[in-house]
Amino acid sequence: MKIIRADSFKRDYKKLLDKVKKQTDKALQLLIANLFHPSLKAKKIKSRENIREARVTKDYRFSFEIRGDTYILRRIGKHEEVLRKP
Repeated sequence: MKIIRADSFKRDYKKLLDKVKKQTDKALQLLIANLFHPSLKAKKIKSRENIREARVTKDYRFSFEIRGDTYILRRIGKHEEVLRKP
């Protein structure tokens, strides 16, 4: 699987603390290896048909779409923020 980072994801990522950036990088490696890895807790966002969310930490999530063999990363931030604007 390939990863494409949307501009919104890139902007959100730049604002993260270094510690959260490292945790995000680890979560993205897990995503590439196995979408169903237990620590990601990846699931569809109910209000959005093709958008999913996955866990970085207890408080941080990222949203993404799957198109063919590509993950399109949309947003990253606090859980509430990602659900509000996935």
